[in-house]
Amino acid sequence: MPLLLLSLGIGAVPDFISTHIDRVPGEINIGYLNDASLPYSGVEFVAAERGHLAALGYSLTDVTASDHDQAGTFRSVLDELDAIYVAGGNTFVLMSALRRNGTGDVLVEKVRAGFPYIGSSAGSIITGPSIEPVSLMDDPSEAPDLADHAGLALVDTVVIPHSDGVLPPYPPELIARIKQTYETVYPLTFLNDDQALLVENDSPLLIASP
Repeated sequence: MPLLLLSLGIGAVPDFISTHIDRVPGEINIGYLNDASLPYSGVEFVAAERGHLAALGYSLTDVTASDHDQAGTFRSVLDELDAIYVAGGNTFVLMSALRRNGTGDVLVEKVRAGFPYIGSSAGSIITGPSIEPVSLMDDPSEAPDLADHAGLALVDTVVIPHSDGVLPPYPPELIARIKQTYETVYPLTFLNDDQALLVENDSPLLIASP
């Protein structure tokens, strides 16, 4: 079950991909799951994130889980890909999209079977047991149909990205509030923007990802 959970920097992506996919970058098709970024259409970070990944030389296929009204069509899309990159944005919007029509269940099944998963920010957060701790980071009201805050439970920790407090929306005081409020409720892993959590064989390892 290979996962690479990023905060912001994508420096660890090439090594992760080359470890799990034995082809040159131009022959590798990565799905770019963009649901979390949909509320921010036109905002600079949305295009920047996709652009940084594309600059690594991979072929990218945009995937929007909320466009699929059946789990089977979503599975067919994933079956044509070599890996999935789940982009950042609003964690609750992303989780809501993956709850509709079983698309999240399909994604979990694929990843548990060995499909490489790369998450960035929101895409990393949803892999844990709950997304509740980031209700202090993201606005849950953006996903009014989300019934609960359970995550995909691919890992047993809640990733808290941007924990170095460098990005203006996530100052050190906010990170401290998350820690104070939730560290006795959920296992938390705080990631700086130049770090990633590598999960292979169920053994998480904190690595550099500038």
